[in-house]
Amino acid sequence: MITGELRNKIDSVWNAFWAGGIANPHEVIEQITYLLFMRGLDDIQTREERKANRFGKPMERVIFPNGNDPRGRPYSDLRWPVFKGFAPARPASLWSAK
Repeated sequence: MITGELRNKIDSVWNAFWAGGIANPHEVIEQITYLLFMRGLDDIQTREERKANRFGKPMERVIFPNGNDPRGRPYSDLRWPVFKGFAPARPASLWSAK
């Protein structure tokens, strides 16, 4: 059984999803999976940037290119430090069709 601080953190995540209108446990897991995936992509990009800077070579693998996507949205908005700071409605509206 989960108790203490870990239980409180899990409950706060669940409450945040519930308050945002997501009550289905499968949807919650799906959203958490997306967030972990985005974080993992940023970790890969950060590692590549550090390696390129350390050795003075161009990056071998670019996850988030410079510039904007075809709709004019900056790829840098998908980097974890920026993405995690968006208001809850922002990520959905960021990638919705225009």
